[in-house]
Amino acid sequence: MEFEMSRRRILTVLYITSALCAFGVQAPAQPNAFESDWKNTPDRVWIAPEFWANPMEDWRVADGRLECIRGGGGRSVHVLTRQIGAAVGEMQTSVVVGLLDKGRQPANAGFLIGVTDEIDDYRARLLRGRGTFAGISSEGELVLANKRKTLVGLADRDAVELHVLVQQTSEFLATITLAARAPETHDLLGKVEGLFRRDPIQGNIALAHNHGLQGRVANRARYWFRDWKMSGDKLESHDKQTFGPILWAMHTLSNSRGDDGYVLKMTAQMPPLGKNCPRVFLQLQRDGEWTTIQHQPIESLSRTVTFRVTKWDASKDVPYRIRYQLIGKDRSIAEHFWEGTVRKDPIDRDLVVAGFTGNTDSGFPNVEVARNVAIQNPDVLFFSGDQIYESVGGFGIIRSPVEPAVLNYLRKWYLLGFAFRDLMRDRPTICLPDDHDVYQGNIWGNGGNSVPSMKEHPQGGYAQHVDFVNAVHRTQCSHHPDLFDATPIKQDMSVFYGDMVYGRVGFAIIGDRMFKSGPTNVADWPGRPDHQTDPKYDVGKLDKPGLQLLGERQEKFLEAWGQDWRGADMKCVLSATIFCNLANYHGGNQQFVFADLDSNGWPQSGRNRALDLMRKCFAFHYAGDQHLPSIVHHGVDEHGDAGFSFCVPSIAAGYPRSWRPDKEGRPVKNRENPNLANTGEYEDGFRNQMRVHAIGNPAVKNRSGRINTLHDKSSGHGIVRFHKKKSEITIECYRLQIDANNLKPTDQFPGWPKTIKMTNNYGRKPAAHLPTLKISGAEDPVVQVINEASNEVVYTLRIRGEEFQPKVFAEGSYAVKLTAPDGSTKTLKGLRAKVDNNEVLEVAL
Repeated sequence: MEFEMSRRRILTVLYITSALCAFGVQAPAQPNAFESDWKNTPDRVWIAPEFWANPMEDWRVADGRLECIRGGGGRSVHVLTRQIGAAVGEMQTSVVVGLLDKGRQPANAGFLIGVTDEIDDYRARLLRGRGTFAGISSEGELVLANKRKTLVGLADRDAVELHVLVQQTSEFLATITLAARAPETHDLLGKVEGLFRRDPIQGNIALAHNHGLQGRVANRARYWFRDWKMSGDKLESHDKQTFGPILWAMHTLSNSRGDDGYVLKMTAQMPPLGKNCPRVFLQLQRDGEWTTIQHQPIESLSRTVTFRVTKWDASKDVPYRIRYQLIGKDRSIAEHFWEGTVRKDPIDRDLVVAGFTGNTDSGFPNVEVARNVAIQNPDVLFFSGDQIYESVGGFGIIRSPVEPAVLNYLRKWYLLGFAFRDLMRDRPTICLPDDHDVYQGNIWGNGGNSVPSMKEHPQGGYAQHVDFVNAVHRTQCSHHPDLFDATPIKQDMSVFYGDMVYGRVGFAIIGDRMFKSGPTNVADWPGRPDHQTDPKYDVGKLDKPGLQLLGERQEKFLEAWGQDWRGADMKCVLSATIFCNLANYHGGNQQFVFADLDSNGWPQSGRNRALDLMRKCFAFHYAGDQHLPSIVHHGVDEHGDAGFSFCVPSIAAGYPRSWRPDKEGRPVKNRENPNLANTGEYEDGFRNQMRVHAIGNPAVKNRSGRINTLHDKSSGHGIVRFHKKKSEITIECYRLQIDANNLKPTDQFPGWPKTIKMTNNYGRKPAAHLPTLKISGAEDPVVQVINEASNEVVYTLRIRGEEFQPKVFAEGSYAVKLTAPDGSTKTLKGLRAKVDNNEVLEVAL
């Protein structure tokens, strides 16, 4: 079901109310008409729901008009709710434009008409679209495409009213007329006309500021705009195509296994709305009526609002809506809503989790992924990191001061919501910030340490100000379930590790870069300290004592989580990336990298501790970041003695990576399928054991066209199905260009799908067995095996049925603790491990 904001669903309803003025639109006089009303918009960065600004942080509404505060080239503001159609007909648009700052370099201002892009979506045109420029130059010219006409005195005017008339007389013939008038008298100052013999003029309409100009930002003129109008039968109205003021919302629902019962956490992402913003309300639909259950203020830096609701009834679907009031200068009020459904906890069926990573903007708005995932209808969305890259949305990054840096980040972050918000509104979403999300190409967090700049970041630490990092964490993680230990780390930096129990699967959410040591601790070679390219290098000496991967705090969390099976039938770890160094070719030129210290194959001891903690609860590992699709069975001491991991493909791949040992002639053992190249048992660059079951290498040569290229670079998404009744896991990996309604075997990467047993996640060969336990009085109990000599927990898992023979890895004496679903326990002590153990014990719980 599609939900839209109430009174925003068809904006013509709002046109008849004075409240509409609050977000910048006046009542139209004719069909398809649109008129801005910035005179009634409070001063703020964000313009209104009907507009997208490029870049957002360079624009503001001030004193009743729209101003561009930076003189850089290529700035624009698109209207979202109106587009030029392909049909024969006319459209006209006008705006008053004035000089804000003269500057010293050539400048221009006006319109972009008929903005199109190879991706046919109005959102794609916002970033890479091209259109016909029609406007004025600082030299006193009227400019229409490549036509220029000098008007005497135009450069000396404080303001001019620009009019554009588009007349499409046939499919391949159109006329565009640009006229300049005096705003006070509407007297004609001059005009220029162009004949266009090409495909129909169609697409987006935008205000343009310094279109197509290069040079120093500080020296260019800056302009303001007011009274933007448009109408005509060639204009199309799409009143649902708004973005804001409630941009989107993400939520989780988790069984706390405590007094709070099920806990709903929900975060609404808001735009920069200026000062004195009203509170945001969370409402639930009960018996057909909307009831407010909470209201919260907007956090001033991240522009987020987070709700926490305890004792949630997870047995049924519950419609919700988030309510916000936009208030105009005249105190008029416009109500806005974001609607969705908190689905009931799917405890009685398979749980399906869609996985994503690495989102460049070249595929925005990611129509292929969003559409196909909607068809597959997963229960949970998992974004594993790099939800943005520094290049997303263009216009570079701002590192400081904090406020403009965060605005810069938010504009990029908003693109993820714009693409996936309709998926997010109706299902829990887990989102893990990684290196690019905090403006670092790689990150070794070193417990939240601060480094002076990116030059020093391999020492270990964060280059961005802690307030920036915490704002990123709030935007991406504040809706996660309550944390295991929320104590901040260095610089008072927030953490985001904890667990979620949903659909009777226990998820551990960890930050596998936040505590990681930096590579300059060990690098003794020239060049990049994270890339060792010599296969003869002794990587054993890189595993120095004291180096951290997950850090002690997260290791303690994983240990506790692994032994807590309340409400869970299966376990899964969610993190940024997998615990090995799989990719051995990097970048567009496919540079060979023998050992990559950005991977979780290093430091080796930290990697082994993480895998050991995970295998002790038979946890599956779901991750991304390096965005080389893979299924790997990891080993600590030997191949396959730990658990399985799945690295999902990038949503829209940028930096390519591949694993091509066959190309090198690297020795391989136990290749299960001779037709699957580059699979089998290997050691990675750090001598870690790994058994590669499937690999989704990018193409050697990419096709032209952005979506084609992304497909060839191994973009797509993952699906994991947790079959709880069978204690099995099915791993699926889909390419980008597929139709989920008509799937073919080639739509998945080679080697997928693959189904494993939960018990495969502790693949260590047993040295002996304990007696077979036949358990009565409790169905599917939890079994915990304890070494009595060391008091160490060997492993914990929930079994299916009433019979189980525990395996152990050394002979000796063991205790077995049994826990029934109601929490009652029984411990069997002094059980002897034997190589051939035929003993059977009857146990009543």
